[in-house]
Amino acid sequence: MKNLFFLLFILFSRILFSQELLLINTELKTSFRGLSIVDENIAWISGNNGYIGTTINAGSKWHFFQIPGYETLDFRSIYAFDENKAIVANAGSPAFIFITSNGGLTWHNVYTDQRKEIFINGITFFNEKEGIIFGDPVESRMYLLRTLNGGNDWTESPFKERPALLEGEAAFAASGTTIRSYNQNRIIIASGGIVSRLFVSKDKGKSWKVFATPILQGKSSTGIFSFDFADNKTGIIVGGDYALDTLKTNHIFLSKDAGRNWQKPITETGGYRSSVEFIDGITLIATGTSGTDISHDGGNNWRKLSQEGFHVLRKSRTGKLVILAGSEGRIAIFKNE
Repeated sequence: MKNLFFLLFILFSRILFSQELLLINTELKTSFRGLSIVDENIAWISGNNGYIGTTINAGSKWHFFQIPGYETLDFRSIYAFDENKAIVANAGSPAFIFITSNGGLTWHNVYTDQRKEIFINGITFFNEKEGIIFGDPVESRMYLLRTLNGGNDWTESPFKERPALLEGEAAFAASGTTIRSYNQNRIIIASGGIVSRLFVSKDKGKSWKVFATPILQGKSSTGIFSFDFADNKTGIIVGGDYALDTLKTNHIFLSKDAGRNWQKPITETGGYRSSVEFIDGITLIATGTSGTDISHDGGNNWRKLSQEGFHVLRKSRTGKLVILAGSEGRIAIFKNE
């Protein structure tokens, strides 16, 4: 294992990013798309070239490593439980799922799928034991894997529990935020491509309701790339066309009725966005390759937070820590002071 302990000389530029995003230079030539933040101090990150990283002090120091023999994988999906235990999955075929229980010192391959159509898009957990991984369609049905023992074993969901997808409908692994779980039982998944919809389950993925969305769709590069809900009713979807990342056409919508109906905000973000997050009940951040935006009124109005764009942003499950990450090994901490 390449154990790279980067005592990162943190270039926290006080004038960069409008004094709200503090940049960390990792010196890694990798594109980060997987991010899981446990609390105020603990976070895990993953990307291509097989890199996985962890911090236990809110991002001031990072420890990066690669899994021996799998240095070429693109780890776009990651879920961390604490400073010791995390699960990662790669995008593409063959698909691998690895788990560590000692902070990344050793990893165990707990699932492999050799089918050429396999492409994992994201992972979420309802609790310490029950989790779901989803991916692009297999036999015209959404690819769903389930664990009941904290990720040590994974089984494919029964065919009847896997939602049927339409021609050209798949999903995106741009940030790992097209799957989220809420309230221990509720799970939402967003599809994208020729057709882009929301799939909502209130019984941990056994049955589903499907909602059409007005997001830009119709091409393989279009659709929902991220969503989030502040409560059972209030939600947001973002996306657009990653091939035209400054295009401001049907790329962001708000809902007040759990996704049944959608409205455009008053002022929009600067184009395609691959990740969005409620920082609190009214504050949101959205980021993509063409920039980063912030809203202080529930998503109705947006202003530019940074010209710099990232692939993914996440808020800690407990606490206020917010991290953004992107290409060229870039990581940033959002400071809300």
